[in-house]
Parts: sequence; C-alpha cells; structure tokens
Amino acid sequence: MSTTPNALERVERFCQQYELRLPILMAPMAGACPASLASAVGSAGGMGACGALLMNADAINAWVAEVRSTTNGAFQLNTWIPDPEPVRNPEHEKAVREFLGQWGPTVPSDAADAPQANFEQQCDAMINASPRVISSIMGLYPPHIVERMKAEGIHWFATATTVTEALQAEAAGADVIVAQGMEAGGHRGAFNADDASTALVGLFALLPSIVDAVKIPVVATGGIADARHVAAAITLGASAVQIGTGLLRTPEAGLNAAWSNAIANTKPEDTTATRAFSGRLGRSIRSKYTEAAASNDAPEPAPYPLQRNLTRFMKDEASAESDINRMQAWAGQSSAYARNDAAGTIISELWEDALKHLPSA
Repeated sequence: MSTTPNALERVERFCQQYELRLPILMAPMAGACPASLASAVGSAGGMGACGALLMNADAINAWVAEVRSTTNGAFQLNTWIPDPEPVRNPEHEKAVREFLGQWGPTVPSDAADAPQANFEQQCDAMINASPRVISSIMGLYPPHIVERMKAEGIHWFATATTVTEALQAEAAGADVIVAQGMEAGGHRGAFNADDASTALVGLFALLPSIVDAVKIPVVATGGIADARHVAAAITLGASAVQIGTGLLRTPEAGLNAAWSNAIANTKPEDTTATRAFSGRLGRSIRSKYTEAAASNDAPEPAPYPLQRNLTRFMKDEASAESDINRMQAWAGQSSAYARNDAAGTIISELWEDALKHLPSA
C-alpha cells in the first residue's frame, strides 16, 4: 500500500513535534487520571494527561508537580468548556432526588447547588504550568485564552465529534483535532449538549472525514484498545491515537476493583450512552441503575451539572460498597481489550504490534 510510508512519516512528524517516542496519548479522564498513570505513559514515550474538570487551581498545580517529579515525559492538561447555566425546575429536581433515593442515600434538597470549579482559574493554572499541550472538550476556548496559550508556546488540542466542530476548532486556532468517535467511554464531547445524542458518529466514519476536511493533524480516540485499532486509525489518516478505557485496568490507574473487573467482561453491546449520571451524555457499562433510569417510570435526568451533583451520594456509596450496578462506570465499546498490565508495557506493545499490521512497516 503506497500510503503506508506516508502514514508513518506523518506519525514521525507528529512524534518529533511533541517529543514523543510513541504516537499514543492518554485520554484526559476527569476523576480517573492519577499522576501515577500519566507519569507511566509519559515515561514510556507517550503523552500523559490530566482531566482537570473537577480540580481547582491548587489541585492542578499539585498534579503537575507530582508528574514532573517522576518523569520528564510529555503530558496534556484538559478541562471542559462550560455549558450555559442550566434552567432550574425545582419540582423536577425533587422528582430526581426521590428517584435517586431508591438507589442510595437520601439526596439533600440543596444537593444540586454544589459549587463548581472556576473555569477561568483552571485556565490560569493550566497556562501557568506551561505544559506542551492544553486540550479542550465540550466546545472551544474563548479567544483570550487561546491568545494566552499561543503566547506561551502551548499547543491547543481540540476535541471534536463532528466534521463541523472540527472545522470550527481549526478556524479558532486549534493546532490538533482530537476526533472522538461515539465508541468512546465517558462523556461525549459535543460542543452543544443537545447534539450529543443526535450526532452519534463512529470513529472510522468520522476520522477520515475530519482528516480530509482540516489542514492540521488529527488524533483518533474512541474504542481504541488493541493494536488493530491503532493501525486502522493510522491508516485512515490519524497522526496519533488517544486511549482512555484501554488504560483503566492498569495498576497505575488505581481503579475500583469492581469497575476494573467489569471492564474486562464488557462486550460492545454491554455499554450504553446515558445522561443518568451527570446530565451530559456519556458511555458507561450497562447496569441496573442505567436501565432503571431509562425506563418510562423514571424522571428525565436533570441538566448538567445538576444531575452530577444529585447522583454524587449514590455514586459515593456505590464505590464504597463496590456495587457496579450503581457505580458511574464509564467504559468504551472496546472495553474487553483493556489489559491489567503496566501502562508503559501496554502502550509500547500496542505500537510495536500496530506496526506489524501496517503494510511495509
């Protein structure tokens, strides 16, 4: 195949630009991105990551300091672009609280009002940390943030779930597009929350379409956990891949054992796209709770972040009790390929084996 040398040259250019030995990025999974995992990925030649959505500036600074004390590998920092303020409906929120009370502790009447991390302060902390890469999801950084990143020599990786979003990100100054297929575990990165459940495009339809539409490098993510997935993504035009669920069973991830074990036994059809945990569409392991929340008897989830705040009590209890049927167990459609080996071993072997699947490699 004549395209293969070009593909490998493309990968090599990307790796040189971002000081990587392997074209494999760790996904910035909020709540599941300990410094230990990012350090292991970076030390093996990939790019570690921090999903800083739930972190304040001090927590971001502490994470960066810990990673830099254990590796000189590359890493990205990431946070969500805030949604518009949700429309409140006290009666509906009461119905959601009562429903959730059947699945865990009584939900306090003021639970939905839990404070959120300050976006501008998060951005300040990320920029001041001077990582090589800051990435975005759920939209685009405002121009003043982009200008500050560029002035500091920080590259912007923008997650896109459609060709339209990718073009918007490129026009806004993104240096790289992270094309997220619907197979991905965790939250769907649609710019508009209402579009998340209607524009469900699989990675291997989305990826070449974005590659053809933009002039900047594209990273593929969503359902990548096997060397064949990596090779297919590179063949379809990706300069690198980003892996989330495929790294969650590593010892460095420190995942709850019930969640880790469930990932190992999850077939593609055993996952579901649901708003039941956060109010934003995300892919999780199908469970008794997700099935009940989707029934006609259940109230519609509250908007993000209200639903996230309301479900916190159930999720905390479920984690403490290792109850997979109530846990927020995010997982992609290729979960069964996730291994419980060391993260560095996994990404090294993924790339080594992917090369065997690329003609003339």
